[in-house]
Amino acid sequence: MMRKHRIYKIFFTGLLSLVSSIVTAQSFPTRAITLVVPFAAGGGADIVGRLLAQKVSEHIGQQMIVENRAGAAGNIGTSYVAKSKPDGYTLLLTGPNHTTNVSLFRHLTYDPIKDFSPIALLTGAPYLLVVNPSLPVKNLTELIAVARAANKPLAYGSAGNGTAGHLAMELLKNLSDIDMLHVPYKGSSPMLTDLIGGRVVVGFDNVLSALPYIEANQLRAIASSAAQRATKLSMIATVAESGLPGFDVMVWQGVLAPADTPADVITLLNKEFIVALKTPSVSERLATMNIELFGNQPNEFAQFLKDDIAKWAEVVKKSGAQVD
Repeated sequence: MMRKHRIYKIFFTGLLSLVSSIVTAQSFPTRAITLVVPFAAGGGADIVGRLLAQKVSEHIGQQMIVENRAGAAGNIGTSYVAKSKPDGYTLLLTGPNHTTNVSLFRHLTYDPIKDFSPIALLTGAPYLLVVNPSLPVKNLTELIAVARAANKPLAYGSAGNGTAGHLAMELLKNLSDIDMLHVPYKGSSPMLTDLIGGRVVVGFDNVLSALPYIEANQLRAIASSAAQRATKLSMIATVAESGLPGFDVMVWQGVLAPADTPADVITLLNKEFIVALKTPSVSERLATMNIELFGNQPNEFAQFLKDDIAKWAEVVKKSGAQVD
């Protein structure tokens, strides 16, 4: 009798959990959802977040509010979401900082894997390797040759110590076995100004910032950082096909929820973000900014995060970069 009682108890406990899960999926959401962007308004992450939030809101019948919580290279907003209630009503739109900060900061208040439930990798865009037109190089092979032959290391600029542009160049240096001098700036804009002025001669920058100067012939693009050529920049060869196979760096955006968010809520949110991503008004707008669409499954995004953390940990270790 006791054995039969235990069997019934296990059965009804499982049934109750299933019913509860179904009810949660059917009722969620019943109020506004906050999408935290851990950067200032107006940047690439903010643009992507607001475009998608508007479309998700229209489809689910509840408002998705974008909240900018900038500071500490994304750590302030990220930590806030990590400590939020895991009910699907507080989400994080994150990017490359999520997989590099764990190696750059010695004292993070969150774990980028354990404290989050992945929802989807949404978008990606390449960084462009750009040079001052006075530098006599038109491709990566020529840049490497010039760097090796130079009497002193070529100066390259970045938007700051530990930024994606800095780490991308350190990865390129490691793979090509060349030496260059890092000159960090406080943001992309002053770096590009000095690159145009010739105070530094090369650098990686995101496509949104660099493209206007390339089109104005103030900078020359010699390679794209992503694994595949960008759809609207197909004339620019990738670093990988220019002699450094395996090189793959991009500005990506993805959505995370706090750890232990119910699986059915994660599934629903994954579906809604992908539907929003494929809406013509959104996909066409992103295409004009040379942003590629992804929209994968939670388990695929989880693996992407783990792989990216491992890749950048090695680069940061070799470069010696630290932010705090």
